[in-house]
Amino acid sequence: MSLSDSHRDTGGRTDADLGTGRGAGPIDVWILVERHTLLLDLAGAAEALRLANQALRRRGEPEAFRLRYCAASESASTSVGLTLAALEPLPELSPRDWLILSGRRHPHPDDPPTETVDREEELRIERWLHREGTALLAGGQGRLLSICAGALLAARAGLLDGRRCTTHHEALDALRDAAPRADVQANRVFVLDGPLASSAGITAGIDLVLALIAEHCGEAIAASVAQVMVVYLRRGAQDPELSPMLANRHHLHPALHRVQDAVCGDPRADWSLARMAEVAHVTPRHLTRLFTQHGGTTPLDYLRAIRLELARRELQRGVRPAQAALAAGFSSDQQLRRTRRRLSADA
Repeated sequence: MSLSDSHRDTGGRTDADLGTGRGAGPIDVWILVERHTLLLDLAGAAEALRLANQALRRRGEPEAFRLRYCAASESASTSVGLTLAALEPLPELSPRDWLILSGRRHPHPDDPPTETVDREEELRIERWLHREGTALLAGGQGRLLSICAGALLAARAGLLDGRRCTTHHEALDALRDAAPRADVQANRVFVLDGPLASSAGITAGIDLVLALIAEHCGEAIAASVAQVMVVYLRRGAQDPELSPMLANRHHLHPALHRVQDAVCGDPRADWSLARMAEVAHVTPRHLTRLFTQHGGTTPLDYLRAIRLELARRELQRGVRPAQAALAAGFSSDQQLRRTRRRLSADA
């Protein structure tokens, strides 16, 4: 199976030539493929990024990510026996690149002994990762993502000292042994520590990538991806399992989705019932009926819930209440408090 055709042909143009409004062009997202890589770790993250590009194209915007797959050899067998081919050599990363490390299948008792060539390949990957990962983390623009037991590879490469991180619950002790100076956090869906991002097992990597898509492309794009993948949009163990960005969206009504996409895309705008109805191409009264019937809420309560979520995130970042309220679209922190009390009472 060849992966070389999954990233966009740029015709030799550089990122600077491909400007997107989010920087100097799409981000090169390098996915490292080791022998026995867990295919779901790799494919879940890659598919979320592909769907983000698709959602951006539908809005008439440029793609944000360019998927690339690298390895120590031209092909590698995955955890399910499928061999991935046409892999690119281990690259020299640019400061804005993202690098994704996924987990590997646990060795079976009846596996043959590791061959010398395999161990040499592992050491070459670790040396490359130490060099490129250290530069990537120091640069501040790029990101290093570990999914599941991919954190163990980052630990062996010496990249986790002094950093907060997590991994699959079965690998937590191994990670603590491999990175004794890291702050290994248990029972977390994922952990963000500056340019380092790490997730728990397998599908938690999708949650991690969704959060980064939201940060880079906006909440509406991330919500669209999550809907297509039929997953919950989670950001961490402290957050509710179902994000308010996806709540009230388990329906198939296109007019409501248009309104919800518009509100999530610009929640601070001056949204009135009449303006929402214009987006839906229905009357305000009919829009209220549609929201109640299909979304289980009212248009304005939906808007308030989205703004409350944004304010909650700002407060978690340490922003003062008045600033958090304005950033989320409230006129004041007093209005924020009133809205919180009202929605809590109605729940």
